[in-house]
Amino acid sequence: MYTLNEGYVLGNPVTDSFTDVNARITYAHRLSLISDALYESAKNSCNSNYVNIDASNYQCASDVAAIDALTSDINLVQILEPYCSNAIPEPNEDVESVRRFLTKVSSPTATHWCRSYNHMLCYVWANQKSVQEALGVRPGTKHFWQYCNTTLAYTKSVTNVVSYHRNLTNADLRLLVYSGDHDMSIPHIGTQQWISSLGLSTDESWRVWSLDGQTTGYTKKLISSTFTLNYVTVKGAGHFAAEYMVKECAAMIDRWLAYFPILSVDWLKLIW
Repeated sequence: MYTLNEGYVLGNPVTDSFTDVNARITYAHRLSLISDALYESAKNSCNSNYVNIDASNYQCASDVAAIDALTSDINLVQILEPYCSNAIPEPNEDVESVRRFLTKVSSPTATHWCRSYNHMLCYVWANQKSVQEALGVRPGTKHFWQYCNTTLAYTKSVTNVVSYHRNLTNADLRLLVYSGDHDMSIPHIGTQQWISSLGLSTDESWRVWSLDGQTTGYTKKLISSTFTLNYVTVKGAGHFAAEYMVKECAAMIDRWLAYFPILSVDWLKLIW
């Protein structure tokens, strides 16, 4: 019988700016985006540090530049989808012009589809006067709603929060961490590296979890005396995993919240 306790969930989390970014090159190699020869050269010349590059280390700088050239047109948040411009309207664009654009890119003759086009629908909806009135937006406080507001003025001073998660392992908490396995912006490799640094013991080794009889990803469970960490990958998902695999992520969260093992029914039969 389970004792109910508190917990938190991290999805494709930005955790350590060095580990997250450094893992991209290892990830690129695993996905065959760069050659074995180039990866080994960069690994040796850079001593596996692809972030803090010594300017005098010509070979390391050259290798990383070659890797950047090979991956510059890769969509980092979902490597299988096309690389597109942000596709977010400018403040001076009217809603009708955006509607015409969406109609054009959604036609059967469109060259390709970009996920960011879906985000433009939010712009169309949120910038309608009737919607803002219904939401209770006070007149004059917000003239233009942006999907991603990149104009906020702040200084980033915290680049690593692993110590916070390490402190939380001393509490009676549950943690669910999940990664879309096609996310190169915050690769699962880096996420698993900082999870390993927490010093937890393995309770359940790497195994399949599934939905509707299909492999949906992989999962493992780590524990301490009071703390439990479930790590899950979502097969085929990008950075915002639930945006790509809605049904699968809903099932994962539902199982975790219900204290149900994040495994397939077949695995449960074997265990019980």
